[in-house]
Amino acid sequence: GLVYQNYIHTTMVKVHIQYQDQFKKWKHYQTKHHEADAYRTAENRSNRTGLRHRLVDDDGRVLDLVG
Repeated sequence: GLVYQNYIHTTMVKVHIQYQDQFKKWKHYQTKHHEADAYRTAENRSNRTGLRHRLVDDDGRVLDLVG
């Protein structure tokens, strides 16, 4: 499910989609400007690939974990 914390977007924020490779390292996949769109993309790719994905902000804070 979709879990959002109280995360207020005051400016155009970049959301980075990362995935975890077979060595448990997080790799960059894509950057989006809309968190819900980023979540959908990560969720769809996680379902297709079976890999864990996460959404991270510019400061490296994890916003959400998928898969």
